[in-house]
Amino acid sequence: MRIHLRFFAGIREQLGFSEETLDLPDTVKTVGQLRRFLMEQGAVWQEVLSYERPVRMACCFEMATEDTALTEGCEVAFFPPVTG
Repeated sequence: MRIHLRFFAGIREQLGFSEETLDLPDTVKTVGQLRRFLMEQGAVWQEVLSYERPVRMACCFEMATEDTALTEGCEVAFFPPVTG
């Protein structure tokens, strides 16, 4: 499955890019599995998406939980909580 990733604010700054298109293995079917898959890609990913950090996720422009299903061509966004 191919999806589009977007990163905002501090997450974008730490990664050094704001978006990416990714082909996922068949085992990645939810937003939570995607987060774990990305964290397995190296130290920067582990730090940015760590469960110890407050990270919000959206799928197709709607807030997502770990159990939110991914679909072909969907857009998943990762961003810190907004304050103000």
